[in-house]
Amino acid sequence: MAASTGQTNRMIDPRGHRFGAALSVVILLAGFLLAAPVAVAFLAAALGASALFGTRYSILGRAWPIVRRAFRIGPPRELEHDLPPRFAQALGFIGFSLATALFLLGLPTLGWIIAAAVGALQAVLAATGYCLGCRLYFLKWWVPAKFGKLTRRTTLA
Repeated sequence: MAASTGQTNRMIDPRGHRFGAALSVVILLAGFLLAAPVAVAFLAAALGASALFGTRYSILGRAWPIVRRAFRIGPPRELEHDLPPRFAQALGFIGFSLATALFLLGLPTLGWIIAAAVGALQAVLAATGYCLGCRLYFLKWWVPAKFGKLTRRTTLA
């Protein structure tokens, strides 16, 4: 997912990631209420660009620094690495792209169901800070280690 943009060690304010998720939920809800699947295509493009080029290019998170300054919100208690949110955004891009394809194929109900599933995960992130896609990013290290321990215990010879 990480393009070679020199941002592999970039640390970000996790509140910006949450703000972008909340904004995407609002856009998705507006698209649903207005029966405008173009909102889903827009969200796919926004998440895809951020996943590919880095969260500093997130259209959805672009307003966070302005909001932070306007309301005089202090710095975050801790920063988070850029890569897990980018991985999560790549998964969101896949989900919204699939929904867009379903709209184009004349299957709007399925399209809205897939879009709503992605939107629900973004709503959880916005409300609680829990990012399932970010957690899945870390499984690439956790699962192989657990599997290795399990196979060492169950090997017969």
